[in-house]
Amino acid sequence: MAKTHTPDIIYTKVDEAPELASASLLPIIQRFAKAAGVSVGTKDISLAGRILAAFPDHLADDQRISDDLAELGELVKTPQANVIKLPNISASVPQLVAAVKELQDKGFSVPDYPETPKTDAEKEARARFDAIKGSAVNPVLREGNSDRRAATAVKKYAQANPHRMGDWSADSKTRVASMSGDDFFSNEVSATLKEAATAKIVLQTEAGETVLKEAIEFPAGTVVDATFMSAAALDAFLADEIAKTKSEGVLFSLHMKATMMKVSDPIIFGHAVKTFLAPVFEKHGEEMKDLGVNPNQGLGALLDKVSGNAAIMADVEACMAERPPMYMVNSDKGITNLHVPSDVIIDASMPALIRAGGKGWGPDGNEADAVCVIPDNSYAPVYDEAISFFKANGKLDPATAGTVQNLGLMAQKAEEYGSHPTTFEIPEAGTVKMILDDGTVLHQHEVAAGDIWRSASARKAPIEDWVHLAIERQKATGFRAIFWLDANRAHDAELIKYVKPILEAKGVADEFEIMAPREATRASLETITKGQSTIAITGNVLRDYLTDLFPILELATSAKMLSIVKLMQGGGLFETGAGGSAPKHVQQLHSENHLRWDSLGEFCALGESLKFLADAKGNDKARVLGDAVETATQGILDENRSPGRKVGLPDNRDSHYWFARYWAEALAAQTDDAELATEFAPIAKALAANEAKIVDELDAGQGKPADTGGYYLNDESKLAAVMRPSATLNEIIG
Repeated sequence: MAKTHTPDIIYTKVDEAPELASASLLPIIQRFAKAAGVSVGTKDISLAGRILAAFPDHLADDQRISDDLAELGELVKTPQANVIKLPNISASVPQLVAAVKELQDKGFSVPDYPETPKTDAEKEARARFDAIKGSAVNPVLREGNSDRRAATAVKKYAQANPHRMGDWSADSKTRVASMSGDDFFSNEVSATLKEAATAKIVLQTEAGETVLKEAIEFPAGTVVDATFMSAAALDAFLADEIAKTKSEGVLFSLHMKATMMKVSDPIIFGHAVKTFLAPVFEKHGEEMKDLGVNPNQGLGALLDKVSGNAAIMADVEACMAERPPMYMVNSDKGITNLHVPSDVIIDASMPALIRAGGKGWGPDGNEADAVCVIPDNSYAPVYDEAISFFKANGKLDPATAGTVQNLGLMAQKAEEYGSHPTTFEIPEAGTVKMILDDGTVLHQHEVAAGDIWRSASARKAPIEDWVHLAIERQKATGFRAIFWLDANRAHDAELIKYVKPILEAKGVADEFEIMAPREATRASLETITKGQSTIAITGNVLRDYLTDLFPILELATSAKMLSIVKLMQGGGLFETGAGGSAPKHVQQLHSENHLRWDSLGEFCALGESLKFLADAKGNDKARVLGDAVETATQGILDENRSPGRKVGLPDNRDSHYWFARYWAEALAAQTDDAELATEFAPIAKALAANEAKIVDELDAGQGKPADTGGYYLNDESKLAAVMRPSATLNEIIG
């Protein structure tokens, strides 16, 4: 069989709003790239695609698809990789269940998600599903460390057109609440392996020894952590905070990452649901269990399961009436913070609340102060310190603020995000041990039933690469550079042992500071308040949190960030920003045929991808295309061509027309490549001459429902009809 040609650029097929936008934007990209001899293909990493790829034996021959995620996972380990990666769903169980149902309704005989697998077939299906849910994509593709920052054009626009910020008052009751002990932070132990080793994790109890995980391979130099959270301490903390919140008269809110931390955080979320409804579980626990209630799936699923039982429903309502009012996802529909574990994601929810002056939406539809419960104390100090800073100093001014760039250690499943296979809810009291192949007990903890134990690691090569990237970035910018590492935290202390010698060997130790997250947060806020800039050099979770926190404060959104992953084998991965508001965008398109998704992140990633390709393959035409993309992106910003939020305003499709026009005009005007100028001059002319007609065709359907043929799996022809409604534009682009 002939080997399939790998396209020069891979543009990922994903979910929700970014995938809707791709139906409009990708044909434009492919047409323009073709002029430079650049092929742009797709790989399906959507939730629906991942489910179908996982169950080929359940499908008809014409329904089977390739495992594109696995193929991409191999590609990113090669110098040839050039991937534009859009945000995909990191599925929670409710999302996974909904996607399965939609696929089944469309004739795909994938199995149901087995919540409590009993048969061998159910256990095998559950194992396949567990590999799909949560952050199944990013750890596979991120074979490099992260360089994330606001593009210069985006930052300048934000300063010239500052977004609205909520006012902070010194007497705001909003605060962060975290456990004071017996959490992941306080129980963490860490060690750096001098030699390569294979390890196993065992639970030793009075009844004997159970192997939780075996044959874990670690290269020499790997930093290996282990820790646990006490279930009893967690429950006591949650009960105390619920009572305190009630007495303070503010909203109760829980902020987790139940998608990325797909094993530990749904369990913690379930503890919160169970504690909030403690009287109901005490009275009806066995009956609710028989009805299939699993608190880890959230209050919404619980209410669905017990809706036919009047006694339980009455007790739920009575309990809710006695509890503090809850931070709401949708006040109009009664969807609370605890309804779905993936609805309130900390890296998006906390910055939004801070930007709003510490306010969240309550069940009465009004804004109010809130207690922000972040059980583990590892990173909660970042938000606690930010809130303290703004209470004392007032809101940030986006017109004058500097910027916080980020270099994140994330390659090869670094740190907590690689802990999913080594995270366990402990079934009975005993001792968890991590034992090396030579019999050495590397780590051990005494645990109780229900405790959450996990191990994470970071390898030597990614750590060293991360430090060298930081040195390069600081040299390129001259910005204040801070390693966000806490010398009093076990894991961070091991990283510092790598960081300091490298900085000293390179003669740049005096250019860098090392601070714990709380102190680094204050230092960074003080720096940008003065209009100066800083580089946050962080681990994986903080990378995720900070590249939402600071962009949302500086730019109003993290979706417009430039996100470059310099793959360790020489390739490039170009990420296009966050997708946290994507579900609301889809709902608006389906109800009103208006898509407010902003593709600025895609534009920024495309320009970087083309310039990377030019360097990698010596394609000068690709460089001209990339430079012209930057000009077009600047035009979108300068001329205010980004999508409006409300129906009747220009939307995502309009912005793609303007992007294509500005891109063509830039190519026609440039003098570096006469062939490209000649090819795009008539396209630029046609796009300008037909402006009124194209805009009318694009906007004609607004205000009416739009049918894309699905949510998790769109019908391609219906999607194209919705997202490419201008026959004139389509004809010009080809």
